[in-house]
Amino acid sequence: MKKLFLFASAIVLSMGVFAQQAKKAEDVVKFKELTYDFGKIKQNAPVSHDFVFTNISDKPVIIESAIPGCGCTTPSKPEGAIPQGKEDKITAAFNAAAQGPFNKNITIKLAGIDLPVVLHITGEVLTAEAYAKYEAAKSKSGK
Repeated sequence: MKKLFLFASAIVLSMGVFAQQAKKAEDVVKFKELTYDFGKIKQNAPVSHDFVFTNISDKPVIIESAIPGCGCTTPSKPEGAIPQGKEDKITAAFNAAAQGPFNKNITIKLAGIDLPVVLHITGEVLTAEAYAKYEAAKSKSGK
């Protein structure tokens, strides 16, 4: 009987541990957008975009890391704590050597938060000649 009671107690206690949900970055910071499409860009011409976010928690937030999915993407993050209710940004810089479509990720880890948020940048890299033709066609159509 004693063993049965201990076994049942162990199960009940472990259920409580598993019932706790992991903290998610989306519960602490709210990004205006999680994906940005650069559209058509010229090969070897760096581009960047600011992912603006707001601290929606009740205490300061620290961006622990911004990890790019590849070497062609360079994120920069704010240093220090972002106060409650304040905005800041993560800048994603991209410089493509290879032509063609791209879809890159930047993983944002917050201090004390279990699950990160992932930002995405997409677009299409054109050679200098193809980009010149694209720009000429775009200006002719008035867009």
